Amino acid sequence: MGKHIVIGISGGIAAYKTLTLIRLFKKNGYEVRVTATRNALQFVTQLTIETLSENRLYTDMFDTNRTLEVEHISMAEWADALVVAPATANIIAKFAHGIADDALSTLFLAVKKPLFIAPAMNTNMYENPAVQQNLDILRDRGCFILAPNEGFLACGTTGSGRMQEPEEIFETVDEKLEDDHSLQGKNVMITAGPTYEPIDPVRFIGNHSSGLMGFCLAEAAARKGAQVSLVTGPSNCSAHHHNITRYDVKTAEEMYQQCMSLVDNQDIIIMSAAVADFTPAHVAPEKIKKENTQLTLELVKTKDILASVGKIKRDNQLLVGFALETENEIENARKKLHNKNADLIVLNSLRTKGAGFRTATNQVTILARDGREFASELKSKQEIATEILQTAQKYIHQ
Repeated sequence: MGKHIVIGISGGIAAYKTLTLIRLFKKNGYEVRVTATRNALQFVTQLTIETLSENRLYTDMFDTNRTLEVEHISMAEWADALVVAPATANIIAKFAHGIADDALSTLFLAVKKPLFIAPAMNTNMYENPAVQQNLDILRDRGCFILAPNEGFLACGTTGSGRMQEPEEIFETVDEKLEDDHSLQGKNVMITAGPTYEPIDPVRFIGNHSSGLMGFCLAEAAARKGAQVSLVTGPSNCSAHHHNITRYDVKTAEEMYQQCMSLVDNQDIIIMSAAVADFTPAHVAPEKIKKENTQLTLELVKTKDILASVGKIKRDNQLLVGFALETENEIENARKKLHNKNADLIVLNSLRTKGAGFRTATNQVTILARDGREFASELKSKQEIATEILQTAQKYIHQ
């Protein structure tokens, strides 16, 4: 069962961002409950919150339809942390001075777990000495203050007071609650995304990989304390963790060169990229016109990055490859495991609905050199990434 997060929403325009924050926690395996002030519901709706969190919203201390339990006490005991985003000047003042006159401020006083506060307001309000003093009070009491960013504000000005982005808030909270630093001191290289093999200055040969699986692996490894080198082909995915160094490439040759320059310093190597097997032998210097009725392309094999790494890997390095098969899946994946000198192969199947390219979910079977197989259920790619790393760690010292 995942950790329990209570998200508090107070009445600021940045409340719309909190919906993304709820989704981030849910996608990463957290159970989420939400409490909101009445003013917060001027910006986001109860139905949206309950749909995203998959739990009833707590906003009225005197709701006659509630259960007999004292809700702010039961939520406080249930929570592993309380995250208030956005936190207005008003709610910050209540927190600092122990005022408990609504669902959120009452809950705040009852929580004995980590408290995260993400201020959001106009620059002049944020810099006001009263607000800063209140934040200092909360900071001194052990609250984590997620200092706002500078940027364009809803009032039309630019300055401090813009609530941190949901991805930043999630990363901070997740890292503070993450008690698994089992990859601390380890270097991990992960490849992600497709490669694009140019035909001419406009066209290329590619595939449908979005890179999401590789990026999820990078984030999961970084949260476990690893220093991650993420070598990615063209992808719209983003890497947020400060332990991740991103290397952008386009072609299979570029990915090969980048990987070979990094591989010697790695403890774990995970090759999840969908690298093109073939590339055009000749790239036209100008756009090929469609005047001809036929076009014949001469293709040559690209360098096999997984096999190349397998030939030079040391005994203390763990190599994980990926395989996407459409027939004789287990048999072909196991051949790849041995032919490429990998320690583990993660088998993707296009036969499972909701798995494979351009989906938020995946289902894999992990094959090990000792003959064991680890099959997952259909889960979010974030959860699959965690399972892959947990399996890899079983073999890292073998």
